[in-house]
Amino acid sequence: MKLKQAVLAIAVVGAFAIYAFRQHFGQAESLPTDTTVPIISSVPTSTPADIPSAVVVPSPTPRGRYKDGTYTGSPADAFYGTVQVKAVIAGGKITDIQFLQYPNDRGHSVEINTYATPILRSEAIQAQNARVNVVSGATQTSQAFVQSLSAALQQAS
Repeated sequence: MKLKQAVLAIAVVGAFAIYAFRQHFGQAESLPTDTTVPIISSVPTSTPADIPSAVVVPSPTPRGRYKDGTYTGSPADAFYGTVQVKAVIAGGKITDIQFLQYPNDRGHSVEINTYATPILRSEAIQAQNARVNVVSGATQTSQAFVQSLSAALQQAS
């Protein structure tokens, strides 16, 4: 009986070790590209002191509209890589946000950004500004997204 328990314990520990190794070295399978995963933090995970002072979130112009065009935000550091977005403005409104750069060279970064980038994009388009909730588990990507989008929207104001 004790031998069975020992073999079972070794199997469980071995399976966990393989899983942890694959997660750490980026060989884990990516999350599906379904963009409907609503993982949004309802409470910010950072304090205002944690957000770089260079982050300026512009308000829409007084009429609530931006100048039509395509505006590229500045690259922003997200610790494991760079986030840079391009905002498309049509009819005075944000109609699309495209990620030009985002951390995607490690397995865990790919997993995080597979679900975080569509959420950030959707929230910003819905809000019509860069004031978006931090995506749980993707705080640094979220903050870098706000920086880059803010820079793009400043050009459109």
